[in-house]
Amino acid sequence: MAVEPADYTRQTQRDSGAHTPLLDFLRTETGSAAVLVAVALVALVWANAAPSAYESFWHTHFSLRLGAYGISLDLREWVNSGLMALFFLVVGLEARREFDMGELRERKRLALPLGAGLSSMLVPIALYLAINAGRGTGHGWGVAMSTDTAFALGLLAVVGRRMPPGLRVFILTMSVVDDFLALGVIAFAYNDQVTVPALLVAVGAFVVVLVARRLGVRRGRFYALLAVVMWVALLESGVDPVVTGLAMGLLTYAYPASRADLEHASGLFRLFREQPTPELERSVRIGIASAISPNDRLQRLYHPWTSYLVVPLFALANAGIELSGDHLARAFTSPITLGILVAYGLGKPLGVVAASALAAAVTRGRIRLPVGWGALTAGGTLSTAGFTVSLLIATLAFEGTQLDNAKIGILSTLLLAFLTSRLVTAVIAALPASLRLRALLGKAEAIVDLAVPVDPERDHVRGPQHAPVTVVEYGDFECPYCGQAEPVVRELLKDFGDVRYVWRHLPLADVHMHAQLAAEAAEVAALQGRFWDMHDRLLTHQGALRFEDLLGHAAEIGLDTVRFERDMQSHAGIAHVAEDVESADLSVVAGTPTFFINGRRHHGAYDIGSLTAAVRAARERAAVTA
Repeated sequence: MAVEPADYTRQTQRDSGAHTPLLDFLRTETGSAAVLVAVALVALVWANAAPSAYESFWHTHFSLRLGAYGISLDLREWVNSGLMALFFLVVGLEARREFDMGELRERKRLALPLGAGLSSMLVPIALYLAINAGRGTGHGWGVAMSTDTAFALGLLAVVGRRMPPGLRVFILTMSVVDDFLALGVIAFAYNDQVTVPALLVAVGAFVVVLVARRLGVRRGRFYALLAVVMWVALLESGVDPVVTGLAMGLLTYAYPASRADLEHASGLFRLFREQPTPELERSVRIGIASAISPNDRLQRLYHPWTSYLVVPLFALANAGIELSGDHLARAFTSPITLGILVAYGLGKPLGVVAASALAAAVTRGRIRLPVGWGALTAGGTLSTAGFTVSLLIATLAFEGTQLDNAKIGILSTLLLAFLTSRLVTAVIAALPASLRLRALLGKAEAIVDLAVPVDPERDHVRGPQHAPVTVVEYGDFECPYCGQAEPVVRELLKDFGDVRYVWRHLPLADVHMHAQLAAEAAEVAALQGRFWDMHDRLLTHQGALRFEDLLGHAAEIGLDTVRFERDMQSHAGIAHVAEDVESADLSVVAGTPTFFINGRRHHGAYDIGSLTAAVRAARERAAVTA
């Protein structure tokens, strides 16, 4: 039996334990945060066991030459300015995905994290400058700016397992603001000389990217070549080229696979099955690739590499400092170290919470928090972690003893972030249940993905009409995964007495030849008041959906078979099926089964554990916002 691409993707996600692209991102960051800590410890051991060997290794020069032209950088510079561009590419890709498909597709939701991100940079800078005023170390203010995305998201997954998903998006958006502005600071505040002609070449390459994107050019190699040109030009200009990665990531579209693109890919595969030629094989690859957004493809390609290789290499190259009692005593009396700790430990949470409170007060509630105040405070403590960008700026702003003091301060922020976020989440967990829910969820309005609301007058509904949780499934009676989901749905309805369930048709006729006929049969049965009887029978007899089989099913469930046959021949149910399909297209549903829980699309696994957790979360939010 054929399996449509969307079904295969869902099955792969389910088998791997995945939930959503964002949770995949976070799960990888959790593992990479642990690797990052381990590698940072290795760097510290290496630098203290053999300090000269550590420094001489990272000062080894590596050159790339093409004729008379070449680039020669030491290994640390290749990591900091070259490989880290890939890390910022992935950060930009994830932010763009949220902008196109996630919480931030409602543009009004951008205002608060943007403001909080800016405030969480300005307040720490002010505190750092206040401590370092008149000491000759104020020029290092840029070190106090940026939250480390990998550590913040990794810590969130470790200490904030009960935090609402909106907090992850909030932190990610703030981190992108931090990174973007901090990279601008690196580019212009910590470069002594800018070569204008090379900078103009980089700007020209970026303009070409924008024009090509506007014209719909979709050749990845073309954009990769332009990105390399930008990187080299920025390097030659004196501007740190890591900004290339973030800019390219933010420009890379994300979109869900459309049903039309999936049907086109299915058609190409059928042609290849009939004539397996190299030309058709290439067409199939291009057709399948075009159905998936370039954002998703690039994330899948680069995210594991950046998390488990690039960022750990960065830590290995930059975290090595000599530690001793004298070093630590000197550092923790240094205005540099103290300024960094106060800036991050106090300034970051204060900046996040203060900006959010100010926005809510000034707009009189028109701008709502995406989460409750408790979760927001936890987000502020998580943003206390500084590492990658802070170390980049430290290496540009300081040298010698001052650089060592700055590194000790930056590494200390990681422990500070863990301890403070642990404290906040423990306090929230100790609250009574009702207060805890309000502290976590607040009164934010959830985004509704279901384009056509449930109408009890036309939709097929099981369960209480006024239940606090509504589960909508778009299904195909011939889809094997819909058959697998059916007992899960029944168990869900049995476990929760306050859930109503709605079935809507999405027959995938390009891969299931009997699906349309089966959908019409269910609607014809509905004309005799027996929709759910036919629905249940079709899903338990998915291999018997030919016309004569449908007549047998009608007889088995006690329908008037003469009327059933007449209504089937006149296609009496086709209009209802077509309306469901149209509503699926409006909600950008491409495969089956697709679930919506209280209007929010449920991504990934549809086992009983995942659906139960989603229903419970929806019920809690409904109770808070009621």
